[in-house]
Parts: sequence; C-alpha cells; structure tokens
Amino acid sequence: MCSGRYNFIYCVVVVYVLNLVTIVDLQLLINVKNQGGDVLQETISANVSEDTVTLEFQRPDGTLITQLVDFQNEVQILKALVLGEEERGQSQYQVMCFVCHFQKGEFISSDAMSKLRQKNPGAVRVPEEDRGREMLPMDLWVEVGSSTVSSAISHHIPTLCSEAVDATYAREADLELWANRADGSLSARAALLAAVKRFPPTVSPTPRCADLTTNTPSTSVPWTKPCICRLEICVGWYPCGLKYCKGGAPASGGKDGGPPAGPNEVGGGGGGGAEGGKAGPSAGSYRCGIKTCRKCRLFEYYVRQKQLCLWDE
Repeated sequence: MCSGRYNFIYCVVVVYVLNLVTIVDLQLLINVKNQGGDVLQETISANVSEDTVTLEFQRPDGTLITQLVDFQNEVQILKALVLGEEERGQSQYQVMCFVCHFQKGEFISSDAMSKLRQKNPGAVRVPEEDRGREMLPMDLWVEVGSSTVSSAISHHIPTLCSEAVDATYAREADLELWANRADGSLSARAALLAAVKRFPPTVSPTPRCADLTTNTPSTSVPWTKPCICRLEICVGWYPCGLKYCKGGAPASGGKDGGPPAGPNEVGGGGGGGAEGGKAGPSAGSYRCGIKTCRKCRLFEYYVRQKQLCLWDE
C-alpha cells in the first residue's frame, strides 16, 4: 500500500495525523460559574497515550491554575501561577506546584475523557456535587532541578514545574502510598526519598505568614522571615464519575446509545467500563452521561520569607 513515492508520502502524512490525534485526544472549553458568581472558562484535555488529563483555568485575580492527573503513577499536580504585586515590591510572578497522591474515583479516566463530546458549548455549568475542602499540610520539597530524580514520582513534574524549582511541594504520607504502588521495594523507596528534601528544622514553631502581618505594625513587618503559607485552590467543575441508566439504550441516543446531553451537560462518547464512580455498569444498563463535582484544597507549606506569601493575610 505504501510502495511508490507518492503512496509513501501519503502514508507518512496519515501516520503523522494519527500521532497528533493520540497526543491530543480531546479538548473541551467549559464555562463554569464559581461560588462567587463569576464565570470562568476551563480547558480540559485528555492524552490517552500518556494516560493523563489536564485541566486549566484563570481565577478572577489573574492566578493561573493547572491540574494534571497522572493516572499511571497515581499522582496529581496542582500548579499555581500567581501574579506579582508591583506596589509591594513584586515585579514578577510566582509559580508553586503541589504534588499529591491521586485517589482513584476522583476523576474519570483519560480514556473516558477522550470519548466525551460537548453539547451547547456556550452554556454556563455548575457542578452536581460539592466535595468540600481538604486541608493538605505539605512537609517536603520536591527536587525539580534534577529531572531524573523527580521523575521517580512522575515524569511530568520536571516539565510542568520547571518554573517552581524551589517551590514544588509534596507530603511524606503520599511517598508511602507511592512506594506501596511499586510493591514497597527498597529501590522504589530509595528513589522516592532521593526525589524530596525536608523543610529546614526550627527550634520554635514556624509562625503563620498571616500572623506576621496581623501582629506586627505594617511599617516593620519582617518580610524576610520564614513562615507557614496557605494557598487555596478550588476546581469548580470536573468530571468525577460516569452515569449509568437502566434499561435498553434508546435508538435515538448518542454514540454510546445513551440520550443526548441536555443544555447544561457534557455527553459521554462510546464504550468504556466503570470509571470514576463506585458503581459500575450492570446488566441491562448503559452509559448515559457524566457526574460533575467541585473540590477545594487548602495547601499549607513552608516559605523562606513572608514576601513569597503576600496573599495570606
């Protein structure tokens, strides 16, 4: 089939296009109303060959949030790019990365994401379930400077967190979970331990960054003093499970035989087993949509100086 010059060129072009389809399987643009009433636009993309899903949006204050879910390594990375406050001596932006263990069932799989299709792209969407706020005290830095070392956790860290060499955080409790993922072998544990370093020891408890401003006159705030910073990241809308309907699929349904998505829905594509939710398909049921959720995470972490945490006041 690919013999001859022109047939060969045709085959090369076809392979190239198929590779592009594999690399970028899907991109959805979702208009989401947050709890403050603002409408944000989320971009969600799935990469089946890498087994990842990436979600990105910009908050009203200009902060750019990126969430990458690495299903293969049970890792999720939440990256925050915070704009500097020029009137307070910050001429550039800051980037922080928070690397956490990924719980199965928090997000539908990359394969299921790649099969979604969007109806009514201009609709403003709200999640069906609010999963509340999770407090995550971070106690480790990740060695982003060495791509080989940090890749022991996920090979996506060096690329996504390249601007957060001194501000990529993890938890010791998650290291244990990742070690168990690799059957708890000594070599796996050693590689994970080499990928992180602990916060510097202190004689007295490190104060909250907010307390440095609250308890000290503004003219004498010790901007260079280390403190514990807090940053909240809320993802206002994401596909957290698949829905299954009982009975035979109607003939007028979508690709998967399910009903067409409503005006405020993103419909399912074809095939696939149980993803994301605890309940899977049963006899006489068919996949007919997705479940959507909202979740907030409050990260608590060490910074070397108050100047790196101006928002926590």
